[in-house]
Amino acid sequence: MVSSSSLSEVEIISQCFVQPKTHHEKSKEPYHLSAMDHVMLSVQYIQKGLLFLKPSITSDSDDAVKAKDFMGPFLEKLKDSLAITLVHFYPLAGRLSTLKTDDARSYSVFVDCNNSPGAGFIHAQSDLSVADIVGSKYVPLVVQSFFDHHKAVDIDGQTMSLLSVKVTELVDGVFIGMSMNHSIGDGSSFWQFFNSLSETFNSHDSTLLCLKNPPIFREVNGPICRLPFSPLDESIPRSESPVLKERMFHFSAETLKSLKSKANQECGTTKISSFQSLAAFMWRSITRARKLPNDQETTCRFSAGNRSRMSPPLPPNHFGVYVSLAIKTTKIGNLLGKEFGWAALELHQAVTQHNGEAIASQVDGWLNSLLELQSAGFSDPNLVHMGSSPRFNKYGSEFGMGKAVAARSGYNSKYDGKASAYPGREGGGSIDLEVCLLPQFMEALESDQEFMSFVYSSSGS
Repeated sequence: MVSSSSLSEVEIISQCFVQPKTHHEKSKEPYHLSAMDHVMLSVQYIQKGLLFLKPSITSDSDDAVKAKDFMGPFLEKLKDSLAITLVHFYPLAGRLSTLKTDDARSYSVFVDCNNSPGAGFIHAQSDLSVADIVGSKYVPLVVQSFFDHHKAVDIDGQTMSLLSVKVTELVDGVFIGMSMNHSIGDGSSFWQFFNSLSETFNSHDSTLLCLKNPPIFREVNGPICRLPFSPLDESIPRSESPVLKERMFHFSAETLKSLKSKANQECGTTKISSFQSLAAFMWRSITRARKLPNDQETTCRFSAGNRSRMSPPLPPNHFGVYVSLAIKTTKIGNLLGKEFGWAALELHQAVTQHNGEAIASQVDGWLNSLLELQSAGFSDPNLVHMGSSPRFNKYGSEFGMGKAVAARSGYNSKYDGKASAYPGREGGGSIDLEVCLLPQFMEALESDQEFMSFVYSSSGS
């Protein structure tokens, strides 16, 4: 997906590793991965970031001088804030390693926080402007070079940093791109760290402040997930994403209310949520754009959070991988031949049935085929995958530059039919969908008048 010309538009100025400011008392012990963490070893790093406008230069006043000298102090403060935040999120400064039993018959992957140079920190520059990024009809390929660990698989965390922050200076903006090993945390944990880094940055206290939403980690001496082989010694097949078109589609709060009302009215219920209605709308629209035979099957899939579904439930700030898949498969003719509300209700039921027992069964099945779960294994023909969540506080992270202009993601974990949900920048329940499709399917979707009539704005954010 990334061309050499687009990569050349971003120049690395400096790079280093950042250690936690002090050692967390638990960092001396191995931080063992859970069963679900092990499953994620064969998928790619999470890559999400925020685009900000630089402070404006208006005159020869003191404010103008500060703006001209903005990046140096900004980078030092961000680096120091990263060191402080890593104290609270200590596993992110480590590296992956393997623990084996005395008889070498079982293995467990853990995070070694003692033999690691720390998290990555990169400063880069580009001659591009904010308008170049948000003003294009499609997300420019150069955005992928705003992130470290391009194409990296989580198992690479043996030698690569588990967390890397890449700060790319644009002509009139700053992009903060973060790459995090997906076997250490899910999207909820990712944005918890991102927001905590912002909180630390904006604090006037240079000491190790108490976070508003501190992470809760598993006990280091708790149950250990063991496998009959060492996944870190195995070779994970590397997959290349096809050439995709990536576009941001904006759905206003009013549009989402309309979709929700239509779905519930057609089914005589009030249980279907706005997001389930939007997912059904996207499932039908993308399937229609693919123009496939009615007797083929199509699947819609959610990344469903598991914390509240576990027994007993876990608090939202419990750090780690607590996400799995809620899935519905049907014939294409069935999906497109029935009312919109039918599809929305089917997705609602798939989410409702995603309970603790279903989650445990799914994870066991994945563990038995761990090495087959590389990124390509998560993408199937005729699939629509609704990833990320509009509930994540993505625009709550500010770094002295005000609210972000836009949120964007990198190359990793993208395939035909992948849609990632972001909260709309204006709030109020609006949603931005980052949709990835093969070029011919994107063209067909854009030509679908019913679909486009629901889209408020599809360029920028």
